[in-house]
This record gives sequence, structure tokens and C-alpha cells, in this order.
Amino acid sequence: MNRHDRDTHDRDTNDRHIPFARLHNVRDLGGLRTADGGLVRSGLLYRADSLGKLRADDGADEAERADWARFCALGPRAVVDLRYDWEIAAKGRVPELPGLAYHQLSIEHRPYDQAALGPDVEPGPYLAERYVEVAHDGVKEIRAVLDVIAASAAAKEPLVFHCASGKDRTGLIAALVLALVGVPEDAIVEDFALTGLASDRLLADWRTTHPEATGIWPGYGKAPSEVMTLFLAALTERYGSVRGYADELLGTDEEFAAALRRALVEVAVEAEAERG
Repeated sequence: MNRHDRDTHDRDTNDRHIPFARLHNVRDLGGLRTADGGLVRSGLLYRADSLGKLRADDGADEAERADWARFCALGPRAVVDLRYDWEIAAKGRVPELPGLAYHQLSIEHRPYDQAALGPDVEPGPYLAERYVEVAHDGVKEIRAVLDVIAASAAAKEPLVFHCASGKDRTGLIAALVLALVGVPEDAIVEDFALTGLASDRLLADWRTTHPEATGIWPGYGKAPSEVMTLFLAALTERYGSVRGYADELLGTDEEFAAALRRALVEVAVEAEAERG
């Protein structure tokens, strides 16, 4: 990567990451390049950690009020919450907002406690296996998530999808959407690994809510690129490609993928004009 490319990459990364006081892992999927030179549209699809940390009530402090204002400024018309019912009951959900549709679709069916894992558990293979489980267990919910995203994108209505840390379940959905619209694997992996920018704050949050804990898995909150690389490789080995997985298990087809791409991607000529 030359200096110009590196500077452009750093600027694009910073532009996509959206800083909040209480949220740590919010970014716009817009700006990523497709294999044929298209550009994922900005301002339509956001990934995040738990929106249950947002507050819009009278008791919110200054930082929380600023967070809520920044969230509202994104213009979201839909939120997809990928968490379990019990997570939402314990940690809350996005505050109500006029015109904001809320969809709770728990794609994971086998809960596990990452913080409690032993130090000998390697994040790459372990988490990739969990993602593969989710990809098979949560077929119904994953397809429903894709349908909501496709409908919102077609209507040009911004959507935010999230889980707890914005890393695992959120990362899986982001990978599927990006693959379906033609973003190459290396860019998908790179986007996943950007959660590393939030790892320290995610860990600090956990320690704050578990002051009595004496130890935590060294991989907690981290997003090594190996995780996504292994997950995508597993789908490719079994189904020929991520698209093959989606078509065979989720019931997508060329019409669905093409419509999603039209909604989310600026074609190369259009993208160049925008840059010009």
C-alpha cells in the first residue's frame, strides 16, 4: 500500500467510524468498494454495539443526551436488534423514536459466555466455529434480517443493526450483506477487524459491570481478522461461496442479490462522478 492509498484508507476508516460516548463500535458500511469498482452507499446501513446504552429520558446526562442527538442525526428509520430476549430484558433496547421501526431477530440459538473462556482458547478457530453454528441455527432469522435490510435500502431509509458488542452477530450479518453486494473478502475481513478499535472500551465496560470478576478471557472484545477469514472459508468450503450458502440455506437468489446491490451500491460510473 503506497502513501496515497494508506492516507485514503485511514481517512475512509475514520469517516466510517462514528464516535459516541456510551457506544463504542458504530460505523457506516458505506464507502467500501465492490470487486467491480462500485461503492457501497454511505448513510444507509450502520453496524453498532448495543443501542440499549442510549438514553432519551429526562435523567440522561450531558454525554447521553449528546449520544442520542448524534444517533437521531443519522436519520434511522429501522433498527434490527440481533440479541436474545433475555439480553434485551437485562440491558434495554433502543429508546422509542417517532418513525423508527424496531425488529428483534435473535440469530444466535446457542448462547455462550466469552468472558468465561479459558486462556488456552484461541479466538480465531473458536469464534469462527460459533459463527458457523449461527449461520446454520439462525437461518430463519438471518433471512428475515436480510429482508428488512433489503426493504430499508430499497426505500433509501437508513437502518442500524446491532448485537451486544457489535462484533460477532453483527459481524456475521455485515459479512453476508457485503458479500451479497460484491465486496471482496479482504475488505469484508478488514471491516470486521475494525472492531479492534473498540476492544479496550468494550473490555472496560465489561469490567465496570463485573467488578467482582477475577479473570476474563484474553480474547474478549477482540476481533482478529483470522475469525472472519476462517468463517468465510468454512462457508466457501461447504457451499462454494458465501453466495452459495445464502442461496442454498437462506433462499436468496440472483433477483434478491441484484436488488440489494442496486439499493446499496453506486455503480462504478456513478461512484467516480461522486468522487470527482
